[in-house]
Amino acid sequence: MAAGSIPHFQNSAGLQSIRVHAREFMCIGAKPPFDHPHVYLDMGSGDEIICPYCSTLYRYDPALRTAICAPADALWTEAA
Repeated sequence: MAAGSIPHFQNSAGLQSIRVHAREFMCIGAKPPFDHPHVYLDMGSGDEIICPYCSTLYRYDPALRTAICAPADALWTEAA
């Protein structure tokens, strides 16, 4: 994602999978302070990738145009 910052996703809800509109991103596991080491994941030309720490399955969904992920609260942004 050379055009901007790399999105970070979290899975505090313990979902089996999260749909994303990014092929390169960071998985942080749960929200801090319960996060795992932040892992850079790159799907390449594939449509799925599993985080090696928390086993969350991320699925690329090109239909997500207005949101970067579903559920929307899986997107994590660090408080300023």
